[in-house]
Amino acid sequence: MQGVLTAALAIIMFAVSLGLKPRDFSFIRSHPMSVFIGTITQLIGLPLLTLSLIYIISPNPGIALGMLVVACCPGGNVSNLLTRMSGGDTAYSVALTMVSSVFAAIVLPFAILFWTGLYEPAAALLQDIHIDRPKFIITTSITLIVPLAIGLFLAHRKPPLAQFLSRYLMPLAVLILSSLIIIGTITNKHLIFDYGTETLPIVILHNALAFLLGALTGRFALKDTKKMRALTFEVGIQNTGLGLLIVLSQLGGIGSAAIIVGSWSIWHLLAGFILANVFKLFDTPAQTPQPEKIKH
Repeated sequence: MQGVLTAALAIIMFAVSLGLKPRDFSFIRSHPMSVFIGTITQLIGLPLLTLSLIYIISPNPGIALGMLVVACCPGGNVSNLLTRMSGGDTAYSVALTMVSSVFAAIVLPFAILFWTGLYEPAAALLQDIHIDRPKFIITTSITLIVPLAIGLFLAHRKPPLAQFLSRYLMPLAVLILSSLIIIGTITNKHLIFDYGTETLPIVILHNALAFLLGALTGRFALKDTKKMRALTFEVGIQNTGLGLLIVLSQLGGIGSAAIIVGSWSIWHLLAGFILANVFKLFDTPAQTPQPEKIKH
């Protein structure tokens, strides 16, 4: 079963990398500071915010682990769609998704272990389930980096082939994730009943704070409305499918952690859609110019 989950993780990373276009790198070169600010907000700001929230609410170790896994995941591709819907800077959103995906392939296992190690109950939980840290780092890194490298190569050298593969692999990745969520819900229904009333408010609060972090950083650091909207969705929409597979395949399938990550994967879509429409309410239609009155 673990081998199947690891293969699914590789497929998802490969599908994501096929959608990374070479032209997205040109945006990074022309907007280095805004991309740097957005990337730091994702890679450091969100995990730091999550750790602070964990210390405030003191959830059980499994829930804390799930929250930190979510915070360490890269931005999800849905953020690009929601940015476009809200009238945000789509090119900026795509560039941030690309950068966070590349960084995640390299540093994700290190990030999970680092941030988890800063909350003793979660660190003790990983110790209790005997996580082999070197094996976790090596296995996860290989599973993420190799598909990413192959996907980037094809996207750059063989665009038609990359588009063809993406057309079939992305639906396959969605099917895998949907199946995992359905199977996990049925298998762990007792855990959902036990933890549901506790986890859902945490997911809603955590996600709301993530959106707020992106919005405030965009408002005060970028001072650009379109980029602010893009960063809001980049921080609030995470690739939780990746996180769920890591919990199931590499972190012992801890039930409460999986529930947090799985719940986030559903909730952030609903919250993001609502937020995109709220942003649109602030965009008043351009006033139709009135003909000047002829003075007599």
